[in-house]
Amino acid sequence: MPDQPVAIVTGAYRGLGYETCRQLAQQGYRVVLGARRGAEGQAAVDALVQEGLTVSFDLLDVTDETSRLGLRDRIQQEFGRLDVLVNNAGIFPDPAPGDPQSSILQADLEPMRRAFETNTLAALRLCQLLIPLMNSEGRIVNIASGMGQLSDMNGFCPAYRLSKTALNAVTRIFADELGADSGIKINSVCPGWVRTEMGGSNAHLSIEEGVKGILWAATLPADGPSGGFFRHGEPIPW
Repeated sequence: MPDQPVAIVTGAYRGLGYETCRQLAQQGYRVVLGARRGAEGQAAVDALVQEGLTVSFDLLDVTDETSRLGLRDRIQQEFGRLDVLVNNAGIFPDPAPGDPQSSILQADLEPMRRAFETNTLAALRLCQLLIPLMNSEGRIVNIASGMGQLSDMNGFCPAYRLSKTALNAVTRIFADELGADSGIKINSVCPGWVRTEMGGSNAHLSIEEGVKGILWAATLPADGPSGGFFRHGEPIPW
C-alpha cells in the first residue's frame, strides 16, 4: 500500500528493537530493521516476514557516516518519506559495578568516547539526516534510560550514564528548534529495566512490557507531547 507509514528502528535484530519492529509492523507500518550484523539482521527480518509483516533489512552501522547516508538515500528512493525514527541502537561499554574501572574516579575515557559516538552522536546525526524526509509530520523516539536522569543520578557506569544524559539534551534541543507547532514530535523514552541481553535476566519487565512506552511515543496523536522524557507513557524527571 503506497500510503502506508514508514518506520526505521536502529539496533533492531534482537531485544527491544526487534519487538518494536514487530509491533509497528502489526500496526500497519512498513518497517526498516536496521542492524550492523548482517546475518543476524536478515534472520530477524525473515522471521518477521514469516509472520506476514512488512519488514525489510538495512545493514546499518549507526557510527559510520557512509552507512547513515546510505540509509537516508535508500529510504528516500524506496519510500519517498519517513514517519517514525526509533533511535534504539546503543551500547553499555562500562565494566560491571564493583570493578574499579566502573568508577568515575578511575574510568578510562575510551569507553566514554565509544558510548557518546553510538548512544548520543549517532542518534543526533540520524535526526539531522532523516527529519527532512518527514515532511513536517513524524515521530522520533530516542531510547534513553533512568541511568541518565540527573534528578536520580548515582555513581558508577559513567560512560553509559553520561551518554544517555546527553541524549536527553539532544531531544530537548531538537524539540525546541523544531518548535511547539511542528508536526514532528521528538521524545526520550526510558523503557524501564527490561529482560534483554543488556538488562539481564533479573530485570523486572518483559520485552513486550518495555516496548509499550516506545510504541506510545512512536504513534503519538497530533496533540501529543514533544520534548519530554517518558516511561510507560508517563512523564518522568530529567
